[in-house]
Amino acid sequence: MEITTVKLEFPEDVNVILGMSHFIKTVEDLYEVMVTNVPGAKFGLAFCEASQERLIRFAGTDDELTQIAIKNAQAIGAGHSFIIVMRDCFPINVLNAVKGCPEVCRIFCATANPVEVVIAETELGRGILGVIDGFSPVGVEGDAEITVRKDFLRKIGYKQ
Repeated sequence: MEITTVKLEFPEDVNVILGMSHFIKTVEDLYEVMVTNVPGAKFGLAFCEASQERLIRFAGTDDELTQIAIKNAQAIGAGHSFIIVMRDCFPINVLNAVKGCPEVCRIFCATANPVEVVIAETELGRGILGVIDGFSPVGVEGDAEITVRKDFLRKIGYKQ
């Protein structure tokens, strides 16, 4: 077995959700999750089919984001993995609905941070072992940072 990493490539102004699912119907169902939970959502998604034709299936409302999803799915190359690339909406708006999708088995990350995907490869194919999401902590927040965090959440409307 060979273990490698794949760095996801996406613009700074987007968020991604990376996960595993189990059925070709994933593409249509995740598309419905996105458009029904965030009307007007700009996104692209790609799914790596693990059997039969083994194609990368895709859908989306934005051609650029769809192409970014396809490119990252190709780089990962792990059967039954999917990636959603979204702009002007956030994982917090759709994550529970994505997790509730009947085909979804696992979410590896939902982030706007740089991501490296840890891949295992055998004769059978590739699988995702995990992700490196963002950077390591450099300290522990103090009173000033707590205030900034709380103010930020209220400013963007997630807390009152």
